[in-house]
Amino acid sequence: MEVRDLIEEIIKALVDQPDAVVVNQLQGIRSCVIELHVAREDIGKVIGKKGAHADALRTLLHAIGGKKKMRYVIEIIEDR
Repeated sequence: MEVRDLIEEIIKALVDQPDAVVVNQLQGIRSCVIELHVAREDIGKVIGKKGAHADALRTLLHAIGGKKKMRYVIEIIEDR
């Protein structure tokens, strides 16, 4: 399973509008940016209370990145 697919499945389980979730992956040589587009109503669910969900996603990506020798960055983008 790709990292992009893993993040997409996790986010779709968190939100009320899973059809609005779009995950894009911008691949570099040693780094990868994962853009996460969610509906405006679901932005709070993705970030979590005091950023708990966002921090958990970043921790997960850091662990995966250590194994694959890649740096993963997640950007949460609010769709209108």
